Amino acid sequence: MNSLRDLPETFTLDEVMERMYVLNKIETAKEKSRLGKTYSTTEAKKMLSKWSKSGGTKKR
Repeated sequence: MNSLRDLPETFTLDEVMERMYVLNKIETAKEKSRLGKTYSTTEAKKMLSKWSKSGGTKKR
């Protein structure tokens, strides 16, 4: 919530929503890390390579 308090005096709803979205993503990542649900550097590079070859689209 400190991050929301750091907003300027005037702000848009979009700015608040974006801030909340980012904070949620950070909290989710912290929890996954705590549970050991992480990728090694090698795994991440392999995933990034596949993603970039696909034109940046996620294949299902």
